Amino acid sequence: MPTRTKSSLDIIRLHNAVFYAYHGVLSDEQNLGGRFEVDVDLYCNLSRGARTDNLKQTIDYERVYDSIKQLVLGKKYYLIEALAGTIADGLLRTFKKARKVVVRVRKPSAPVKGVIDHVEVEIARER
Repeated sequence: MPTRTKSSLDIIRLHNAVFYAYHGVLSDEQNLGGRFEVDVDLYCNLSRGARTDNLKQTIDYERVYDSIKQLVLGKKYYLIEALAGTIADGLLRTFKKARKVVVRVRKPSAPVKGVIDHVEVEIARER
């Protein structure tokens, strides 16, 4: 069985965290709000946590969810690009074991003149 090195990048993934928030360019979006969906991939070395089975040796995804929630609900943004960037930067600042983070923010009810499932922005940040 291969041994993981310190530079190994494993992934903790939170998929489709859903929030009701007040982001958008239009005043209706800012006042009435809407649904936002967030995916986060945290790239880190999980070998120590896997070996010890100890939560302190990994990234606690309950804390990750709480951080995302605070960032999504803490401030209104015009652009989901700004929201995704804020989430990515905040997670890297809070979770020192993360080497890289990829954040996807979806807006299912984006006001476009056409039929779409959702609008999505993906932002990647790394140390």
